[in-house]
Amino acid sequence: MRARASEDDDREGVTRRMVLRQVCVAPIVAVAAPLSGRAPALVADRPNDMRILEVRHEFEDFQYRAPYQFGGRSVDRVTILNVRCRVRTNGGREASGLGSMTLGNAWAFPAASQDAGLGAMRTLAGRLRDITADCDDKGHPIDLFRVLEPQYLRAAADVSRAQPLPVPIPKLCTLVVASAFDAAIHDAYGKAFGRSVYEAYGREFMSRDLSADLGPSFKGEYLDRYVPSAPRPTIPVFHSVGASDPLDAEDMQSRKRIDDGLPNTLEEWIPRDGLIRFKIKLNGGNLPADFERVVRIDRIVNRAQAARGATEWKYSLDFNEGCPNVAYLLEFLRRLREATPTGFDRILYIEQPTARDLAKDRANVMHDAAKLRPVVIDESLTDLESLLLAREMGYTGVALKACKGQSQAMLMAAAGQKFGMFLCVQDLTCPGASLIHSAGIAARVPGNAGIEANARQFVPAANRDWENRFPGLFTIKNGLMATGQLTGPGLGALEK
Repeated sequence: MRARASEDDDREGVTRRMVLRQVCVAPIVAVAAPLSGRAPALVADRPNDMRILEVRHEFEDFQYRAPYQFGGRSVDRVTILNVRCRVRTNGGREASGLGSMTLGNAWAFPAASQDAGLGAMRTLAGRLRDITADCDDKGHPIDLFRVLEPQYLRAAADVSRAQPLPVPIPKLCTLVVASAFDAAIHDAYGKAFGRSVYEAYGREFMSRDLSADLGPSFKGEYLDRYVPSAPRPTIPVFHSVGASDPLDAEDMQSRKRIDDGLPNTLEEWIPRDGLIRFKIKLNGGNLPADFERVVRIDRIVNRAQAARGATEWKYSLDFNEGCPNVAYLLEFLRRLREATPTGFDRILYIEQPTARDLAKDRANVMHDAAKLRPVVIDESLTDLESLLLAREMGYTGVALKACKGQSQAMLMAAAGQKFGMFLCVQDLTCPGASLIHSAGIAARVPGNAGIEANARQFVPAANRDWENRFPGLFTIKNGLMATGQLTGPGLGALEK
């Protein structure tokens, strides 16, 4: 089920741009880097710098084939924000870029109802379109990110005051909306030079080194030191096992089968895609239920893998903040290790076990849990400061996401590597162009454990326009995604 609504309204461009620039936008050299609080040094115009010429956005709506439950919430539909951005470099090159992201309000703005949260994000998208289109600054995409992010956050505060929301729009929610605009800028920049944007993350293109965003220990370093331009040929795909997903034929006795040619149960998905990675979603708050769920999943996976002769596979555990405290997690892991030692040994990492606001709950440190398995921040990660706080509290891993912005994903990938942290790449049930974007990150970040790619499970209809052009990306074989093909210009999501 698909609907599209245009939001392209052109607004007295030159006059509005001049007014906004006078009241809101300082020159790029005077804007503090939002990830570090440090003002970048003065840099003159460079031939490879660009400016934004035009921005358009629209929405697409899709119904899920089956509900997806995580962290005690259930999602059955998705709205996708698509952004197109036209740019021109100082050297006269012009190109248009595409950015796309799901508006995952249930994850990014859980305090609001479905209608209120999604409505706020749609409204905010319109405001961000105006701000982005009115930006007159020049630079590399990450330079423009420094200028735009503070304005985006102010716009979110304005929307929060104007709408009857239970709490102000969270920074994470703003990043999700902004990510489509940031992606479109990176995509356009790469396309302007006819190359992958990952080839434009070195000294030749970037006007400032990483110390401008990440501090003095990064002086003289650029992103190309941490993020190679060439993608890995393949990466493992983490198949998401939602908290209410049917696991085997027994679960289907009380459910109606979905007759669309796709599997209905975990046990059916395993041989179809040759799965070797499993992301287990847990609700938290009920330790016996979480424990029994993982033990049962482990039993079913063992049975299915034995039938196909597979011996190597791994799990990740995602509580989506559901553990009331770290003691809950430690007791859960203790019981699991006793019940299924081999299942416990297959756990690669644990994701965001407790509440996202780390500063409000400094007692929930993860030092003991991280001795057992890497403990990864996801919802907590919104900037460099949150990463530094997480490290202080014992977290040892970082979940990178396209839905927090290409600029942030690249900078956090560099910081995570410098700090010796465990790295993984998650999606937000990203279909189509947003999955291509996410896969491009996952295929390049060194040491990345794999990629989550669950739109093929829950909203395959949103992939159909892209499947044939990227074979092996939207359909999985031997548990792997074919990412070596993601070398096209920009972020790689070439449209028809």
